[in-house]
Amino acid sequence: MVILPNPHTPIPVYRGDRRTVRADRDESWDSGHMHISFLINSGYGIGGTIRTTYNLARSLAERHEVEVVSVFRHRERPFFDPGPGVRLRALVDLRGPDKEHPEHALPARVFPRGDNKWGNYSALTDRRIGEFLSTTRADVVIGTRPGLNAHIARQTRNGPLRVGQEHLTLSTHSPQLKRMLRDTYPRLDAVTTVTEADARDYRRMLRLPGVRIEALPNSVPEPEVGPADGRGKWVVAAGRLAPAKRYDLLIRAFAKVAAERPDWGLRIYGSGREHAKLRALVDELGLYNHVFLMGPAHPIEAEWAKGSVAAVTSSLESFGMTIVEAMRCGLPVVATDCPHGPGEIIRSGTDGLLVPSGDVDGVAGALLGLINDDARRAAMGQAALVAASRFDPAHVGARYESLLTELVTKGGGRLHRMRGVLLGGAYAAKDALSGIGGHALPQGGRA
Repeated sequence: MVILPNPHTPIPVYRGDRRTVRADRDESWDSGHMHISFLINSGYGIGGTIRTTYNLARSLAERHEVEVVSVFRHRERPFFDPGPGVRLRALVDLRGPDKEHPEHALPARVFPRGDNKWGNYSALTDRRIGEFLSTTRADVVIGTRPGLNAHIARQTRNGPLRVGQEHLTLSTHSPQLKRMLRDTYPRLDAVTTVTEADARDYRRMLRLPGVRIEALPNSVPEPEVGPADGRGKWVVAAGRLAPAKRYDLLIRAFAKVAAERPDWGLRIYGSGREHAKLRALVDELGLYNHVFLMGPAHPIEAEWAKGSVAAVTSSLESFGMTIVEAMRCGLPVVATDCPHGPGEIIRSGTDGLLVPSGDVDGVAGALLGLINDDARRAAMGQAALVAASRFDPAHVGARYESLLTELVTKGGGRLHRMRGVLLGGAYAAKDALSGIGGHALPQGGRA
């Protein structure tokens, strides 16, 4: 792939499993066909935002012109396949001269400091992103993290619909980042969250008049493996080995399970900085024959299908991709009822069980309740399989398509954005008078 920020030049494009060379389209799209462009930190790595972006892009590409614009590129081919019909291109290629480019040594001024990726961005990324947004021919530009949403709000040319996605939660953002969102997001046309709870927080905590705030969940495709048959005596968990996932709680709960049902085991898939601590806890509790840290697995679906129950014991979930993945493989899920996602995915007592956050005995009791009741476990697994179909990319893509079509048809964006510029300036001026530190965005930008 050749990285060319000028959209008027034909560029080599990664399209699914094949490469083609094509020029951006010049013709106008009819009202039922849109050119949709996603702006993502990196389309070449591993992570939930990348997976869900590709799932959505693949679905929308069945009816629309879709591209994923990756700010960074560090490898020849993406780890996940974007899908046929989805174009992937990059703005900064870290495999070549861009890595040593003089501008890349200078700090970013448009990408906000409050975004925890700020250290990866630079004057070079500011310029390349700005060039892309000021010349894009897309009808819709969708950002996938706060820093990129700020670029879209401030630098997109007049015309395209501006949408910012929230893949985490508003409540977890720093005060500095929340001020940036409040000052900048009025220039967006829509903000999407992955849960209704977070959408309520956005409406309540940020004043964004004229900005549509909509909860649209992440999508998970139908697995390429058959559903679990319920015969495997395994509880399965998967995700980053990070403190927020509370695998320590799960391991302690499973110690109680193993005491009653020593014929069952726990497999935890993933990697992360908690690995050594969790390994030590397994040894301390004498669970080395019952609890296994399996490392990362891709694809994960085959591992879910080997189990009979899934467990998620997080203290916080912005959505809960692993819950949906497990349900799509026919597993009932025992999960802590933490903010925000589990309670919006699981119907407790029907397709899974919710227990209070931090409750070791509650998790152990819920797991044993399913382990000791084959008929209930099978019924809940079947219910999970049916319920999780609502997260299929076709359904989520249709909801996105409906929102985008409505907003494009409605029009009136420029007047709304001009009001957004004035509102953002008023907020910034108020902060300055109050002595509150602002963000790293320079004043100005496009309405």
